Amino acid sequence: AIGNIVGSNIFNILVIVGLTAMIKPIGVTQGILINEIPLVILSSVVLLVMGCSPWLDGGPMTITRVDGILLLIFFVIFMRYTISSARKAPEGQATEVAASGAGTATGESAEATAKAPMPMWKAILITLGGLVGLIVGGQWFVDGASGIARGLGWSEGLIGLTILAAGTSLPELATSIVAATKGFPGMCLGNVIGSNIFNIFLVLGATATITPLSFGGIGLTDLGVLTVASLLFWLFGWFYKRRTITRAEGALMLACYVAYIIYLYLNLPS
Repeated sequence: AIGNIVGSNIFNILVIVGLTAMIKPIGVTQGILINEIPLVILSSVVLLVMGCSPWLDGGPMTITRVDGILLLIFFVIFMRYTISSARKAPEGQATEVAASGAGTATGESAEATAKAPMPMWKAILITLGGLVGLIVGGQWFVDGASGIARGLGWSEGLIGLTILAAGTSLPELATSIVAATKGFPGMCLGNVIGSNIFNIFLVLGATATITPLSFGGIGLTDLGVLTVASLLFWLFGWFYKRRTITRAEGALMLACYVAYIIYLYLNLPS
């Protein structure tokens, strides 16, 4: 479970944001850089600190029930902030955020915006059909790839960090790439930010509250990679080109993920 979430969060940042930025640079609003992405960093740092428990108090590398409750408290604070921000947002701000999030929106996105709205029944039908396809396709991918990995002797932790993580993130990847090709790359930001925060604060928090979770094969290196990826996500939004994740930065994020996978492969237990 922990391997799946850690691997999924790393995949979300380095691959989804990286690939989307390579297709279309992602404009990042100041509010996201100041408020939302720091919460992604916080969730990663909190999990890293929990993983350091053997060095801090001599106990096992475990997310305890107390840790789980703490994660849930963080989630409640995040939801309170989100609801409060939504209530305070002036009318029409969502449109402005979408426009600024698109950053380098081209004539293609402007043309798409100008099109007549899709009938509600058709939108619901297409959404449900697409959701079913994503879920079924992702499950098939996970089952098949996990079977291959087990046949090669991979550990459960490694499968969770790589194949299972990528498989469970396929819906986010597909959605973000389609949005980028249609001229709305900024849509992937909320996708990744929400997914990463929910994964750690809600999913791990609720699970650990029910039963303590051992980190198993997930080490500090994996937690450190997640923390560094979160920091890169924030830094790339600020530097090089103001409040924009560029194609070069996206390529660097993707290269970091490839290097991480190579590291995992080279360190497979014999």
